[in-house]
Formats: sequence, structure tokens, C-alpha cells
Amino acid sequence: MTVRKAWVVAGVAVGGALSFVMLLVVGVYLVAGNVAGGVGRGSVALAKGAVPAAYSALVQKWGNLCPAINPALLAAQLYQESGFNPNAKSPAKAEGIAQFIPGTWASHGIDGDGDGDRDVWDPNDAIPSAASYDCELASYVKDAPGDPTHNMLAAYNAGAYAVIKYAGVPPYKETQNYVKTITTLQASFAAPVGRVDPSEQAAGAINYAQEKLGTLYLWGGTGTAEQGGRFDCSGLTQAAYDSVGIQLPRVANDQYNAGAHPSREELLPGDLVFFSDDLTNSRAIRHVGIYVGGGYMIDAPRTGAVIRFDPIDTPDYFGATRVTEDGAKALPTAV
Repeated sequence: MTVRKAWVVAGVAVGGALSFVMLLVVGVYLVAGNVAGGVGRGSVALAKGAVPAAYSALVQKWGNLCPAINPALLAAQLYQESGFNPNAKSPAKAEGIAQFIPGTWASHGIDGDGDGDRDVWDPNDAIPSAASYDCELASYVKDAPGDPTHNMLAAYNAGAYAVIKYAGVPPYKETQNYVKTITTLQASFAAPVGRVDPSEQAAGAINYAQEKLGTLYLWGGTGTAEQGGRFDCSGLTQAAYDSVGIQLPRVANDQYNAGAHPSREELLPGDLVFFSDDLTNSRAIRHVGIYVGGGYMIDAPRTGAVIRFDPIDTPDYFGATRVTEDGAKALPTAV
């Protein structure tokens, strides 16, 4: 959504570039139609910068406290609860980065950093407490049939008694959605192992973006008629994926969590590519574009410029996200 430095691409003919993109669009459909859905599995390492650097070591350490959790799952919970904001406070009086309500904190908060106090506003206490509480819940429902992690999350949402009563995740829509949301969202915080499968919707998103080439940038633009059909960077990527039925968040740093993160060498057309002045913190991302292949993206770069092709291999390149429908649905509406 915010502006990054302009990088001038010399000698790129628009007509040739459009033909190049259309070939890629066809290729994406062919690839997506011949692979199974899903994302890379098997890793509990955190994706680069997915957790702010100030909390990454804590999440990595405490996310391995018991078999029912892992660092990516713990990160997904913290993001869902507060967006990694240590000063968050909800209308329900939930407090801190892990959003403990006072009664739960009194019973389950721990002195994670060993400094002699238990401070719900201190991530050094709150993050270990969140992991500890997860593991306590897992121990309560350890004899219930089914996946231990799913049962733990269900106990977090509906209470351990409900999990025991129903011998697993209870038949409550809210609880079932909570389990699916967190387990899906964890993929956006994990460093994937092996190939990350492409999305069939990627080709349509590219096609939408290429139709906007030459449109003048507008800060805050989402393409409405009142705005003259103009966009800023994340407004363009949001609209491109909305055109194929995937609803992304409004701002770039939340769009980063809409799926797993392929490496630079694994990029495919349709991946979102992100840029930041702080390469250790996804919450600091300030620009996004849609990758089209060959080291280029379509993006809305800055005030005074038009939607165009730009190179991605710049010093502020942060990383990429392969958008999935389930990943986008798992994102909180506000963090």
C-alpha cells in the first residue's frame, strides 16, 4: 500500500511484455491443473520475517514446548489474536500480544523470562504463557480420539470438557471453524519444505492486473468508480484476486499471510511479491506486486507513476506468498 523506490525498466516493449504475460497465464493454468492442491508440509521452522524479529526466537523456542504445538502454529495464534501487538486490548478486556483475559492470566500466566513477575503486557511472559496454556489444554484432552493439535485448539475455543464429551472436536460450527482457521493459517508462518503448489486462480489475477497497465496510481485507491478505477499497490493486488473469488486483506503486510512462502527460485506467475525496509519483520512490509515471471512483476509503484512492469530483484525485496483460497479465508478481518 505504501510507496517504495521507483525502479526504471529500460527497453521493455509493452506489446512484447503483454504477449509474454499471456504465455505465462496459459502456463499457470496448465501447471495448476496437473498438481494436487495444498502447501509444503513438514517444517516447524518459521518463514523468513513472518514473525517480527523481536519475538521470533521466543516463538521458535516456546513453540516446541509440547508435541501438540509448533512454532508456526503458535505464531498463527498470536497473529490471529493481536497481530503481534503487545499493547492490544479488546472490548472483552483481553490483553497483550496473546490476548489473555484477566481471569485466565491469573490462572495460567507464567514468568517466562524469570524476572520475578508475570506481566501480561510483556511478550517475554505472554508468549511463553500462551504456549504453556496450549500444552496444558493438550494434556487435559490427551486421551480424546483424533488429532492432538485439533483437540487442543478445540479445547481452547470450547473448553476441554466439550472435547472429552464428544471424543474429539465438538460439533460446534464456531469451534470447527476456529480449528480450521488456525491450522490453515500456520502454513503462512512456516518455512515450507519442498515445492509449494500453485493456485489455479493465479492466472486470472495476472490477467486482471495486466488489463490495468498504464492506469495512474492513487494512494488509497481500490479501483472504485469514484476513484476513477485507480489503485495503490495493495489495492491492485486485492482487486486482482477478488476478480477470481479470493478476498485478500486491504494492506500489504496482511496479504503476506494469505498462503505459504516460496523461495525466490520457486516463484511462479501469480505469486505476490513484497518489499520492505526491514527484512526481519513482515509487519513492516510497505509494497506488493504480482509476479509475472522472468524477474518482473506488475505493480502500482507510487504517486505520479502508472501501473507497470517492474523488476523484483531489488535490495528491498522481502519475499513472496503463494495465495490460496483457504489461506485468505483464514486471515482475521482486523489485527
